[in-house]
Amino acid sequence: MKKIAILGSTGSIGTQTLEVIRENKDIEVTGLAAGTNVDLLEKQIREFQPKLVAMWTEEKAKELKSRIRDLDVKVVSGMDGLLEIATMEESEILVTAIVGMIGIRPTIAAMKAGKDIALANKETLVTAGHIIMPLAEECHVKILPVDSEHSAIFQCIQGRPNQLPCRIVLTASGGPFRTWTKEQIQSATVEQALRHPNWSMGRKITIDSASMVNKALEVIEARHLFGLAPEKIQVVIHPQSIIHSGVEFADGATLVQMGQPDMRVPIAYAMSYPERLDNVAPRLDLTQVGPLTFEQPDFERFPALKLAYQVLETGGSAPVLLNGANEIAVERVLAHRLPFWRIAPLLEETLSRVPQTGITCVEDVYAADRAARKAAEEIAARWAI
Repeated sequence: MKKIAILGSTGSIGTQTLEVIRENKDIEVTGLAAGTNVDLLEKQIREFQPKLVAMWTEEKAKELKSRIRDLDVKVVSGMDGLLEIATMEESEILVTAIVGMIGIRPTIAAMKAGKDIALANKETLVTAGHIIMPLAEECHVKILPVDSEHSAIFQCIQGRPNQLPCRIVLTASGGPFRTWTKEQIQSATVEQALRHPNWSMGRKITIDSASMVNKALEVIEARHLFGLAPEKIQVVIHPQSIIHSGVEFADGATLVQMGQPDMRVPIAYAMSYPERLDNVAPRLDLTQVGPLTFEQPDFERFPALKLAYQVLETGGSAPVLLNGANEIAVERVLAHRLPFWRIAPLLEETLSRVPQTGITCVEDVYAADRAARKAAEEIAARWAI
């Protein structure tokens, strides 16, 4: 039986992780952490009976503790609580489904404690990938990608430990504005940006998908996960989201992973690796799929995607600045305080305004993030609705 702790259990990835566990009784939940959703976390605790749980604020933790006083469950809070769950002796795998930079420290702590990481927290590799990946090797732990695209690539290279692909094909749905003109995108509303055609995700990642910042971040993640140069990572628009990504080898063979657009598949594979769980998602009937189409990404309509390659070329703090500025931009967009189309210009101006620095430790990451957020807030204030 595998024992798993989950950071971000009430979010989109966290709840789907628990759906998979619910159908597979050989996985035990040892710890759960959530942000503010006391109601849902209480339900999860009563169903899955973890030994340790955390809320982000002490106030919410006190409320939760009062609600579950009939249960033998320890309740903790804040970053200390996340670290306690990340390093708890009972768990083997930490699912990092938490959103934001707060996922970095628990991930590092878990690796140092010998835990494998089922990684769904983009910020960890985007901002600190060159720290995380060597540490995983040093600690002899696995980084198991949960993103559907990175999981697809990971699955395609299994059984080839000494044979890196010569190219990665990273697919993207194109989001809700794939066929929109640049002028139409400049009039897009938040509500329109949140209508993803294929995937059901959290609000932040859905906005990122609409702007294609999400794919930009995935390019940076792929660089760290698979060790290929940026020019070896090709983004291809695939509106049907049936092929989740693939790899090309030296002999010209291209392997891809296909399936219904269902996040439970990569989640299950990360938790059960190297085995596969039974009946996780609906089967793919190729006779019913219809045509599969592919397009080149349009950097003019989606300039944020181009920034991924620029920041990888620049290196240092540039990916941190991109990520921090984007988090500010998305917060403002979701609060109806910044037009959607302003996201990419805000990222570009932040990158040009904030001096680039080297990143040698996690403290450098946090410092660069603070600088990015400060600049992004000032820029967003100029363009506020």
